[in-house]
Amino acid sequence: MTPEEKLFDLISENLKDSERSQMFGKACFKINKKAFISFYDQEMVFNLSGINREEALALEGAKLFDPSAKNRPMKEWVQIPFFHSNVWSKFGQMSLDYVLSIS
Repeated sequence: MTPEEKLFDLISENLKDSERSQMFGKACFKINKKAFISFYDQEMVFNLSGINREEALALEGAKLFDPSAKNRPMKEWVQIPFFHSNVWSKFGQMSLDYVLSIS
């Protein structure tokens, strides 16, 4: 297990009532059967909207998540590189809160 994967697991364990699952064949965590964070290409991916989404996209190297690699990014999913792992927990909680608010 890579350091990035270990950190993903550690962050996810601290997000109340979430369960480990799969999304596009990659590890993710869900709440109420809805994915809110995922681990893809050694980076974390967060389901965010509004100002939280914009804050995440303002980070160097952050981008909209495009799992198909066909220039069809998911508008509310932001992929954040490992060198920003110090804020992964913060965005994980924001993502959880967002998905709970729309459930």
